[in-house]
Amino acid sequence: MKKLLLAALPCLLASQAQAFTQETHKRIVLDAVAYMKAHPAATQYARLAQYATQAGLSVDQLAERLGQGAYDVDDFEDTYLCGAVTGDCVRAPLWGTLSSIVSYSSYWHFQNHTQGPDAHGNDFGGYNYAKLTVSGDVDNLAAAWLSGDHLDDGPGGQGGWFGDDSEYNSYGITEAHYRQGSTSSYSMYKDFETMPFQPIDNLAQYWYGRYLANHSVDALGYSLHATDLLQPHHTWTTSALNHSGWETWVRDYYDSEQLSSDSLVTEALADFDTISPSEDDIRPLLTEGGDISYSQGGLVLNSQDHNERVMIGRIVIPHAIAMVVKVLNHAMQR
Repeated sequence: MKKLLLAALPCLLASQAQAFTQETHKRIVLDAVAYMKAHPAATQYARLAQYATQAGLSVDQLAERLGQGAYDVDDFEDTYLCGAVTGDCVRAPLWGTLSSIVSYSSYWHFQNHTQGPDAHGNDFGGYNYAKLTVSGDVDNLAAAWLSGDHLDDGPGGQGGWFGDDSEYNSYGITEAHYRQGSTSSYSMYKDFETMPFQPIDNLAQYWYGRYLANHSVDALGYSLHATDLLQPHHTWTTSALNHSGWETWVRDYYDSEQLSSDSLVTEALADFDTISPSEDDIRPLLTEGGDISYSQGGLVLNSQDHNERVMIGRIVIPHAIAMVVKVLNHAMQR
């Protein structure tokens, strides 16, 4: 079976990338800081500038660091899936070496709004092939390729027929970090087809917690990868259905179609609640972003029409920037 899939998968997956492209993730953060600079009275820009100074950076350098953090999350080497037969643990599929396809780390970057609570007790779960409502060819072929494969749980843990080639302990480190108050057992991660990956708001909350603990610029930047919640494919939850075409379109038309218009960001800010400075949990705010992309984004899963993409882009990108502004406002009050 896997020999047949090896021939088919590169054609389907060669252009798949990380929800919003890494460049778009970075640009959203840069534009959020620029918005705060342009609207100091309505944002926590003064405290942001003070934070930059304390970090030995200019505001522009701080924006660059934060944006790079949001960019870098797609490159994390923190998730390995292991062969049911070989026991070999890898961070990307064999056909990933043929293209710039994302690694398995990307499966933590979803929040499924087509379903309710997940097996962990989260209000919305993450990627779970068994729970997909709008799965497409990429999802189905990947699940067939990974049939029976398990999440790396460290040396001496789950192995394949021919051994245990653990590389990282993704369950004991990555999944534990992203658990964030929910519950897990390793039995949930023994077969890819039914793995309930933790949702992206838990990823963001983990890194935001690291920021609260030590005011790390990089940790704050990592938390801002949560703008995936404004990418409709990540709330409808599919790796297929124009996923790569849409993200490439957003990158290519970001400027020419004025997707980050200042006035649109101002309007978008009104759609988010303000987090109390005394509150540590930013996930309710992030889920609001997911609600917005889910309510608007079904169209780009089923259409490649330029004008329809412009309409959705001028909703989700300003809201992604606004969500970052809201998170940064909260962070600066802490």
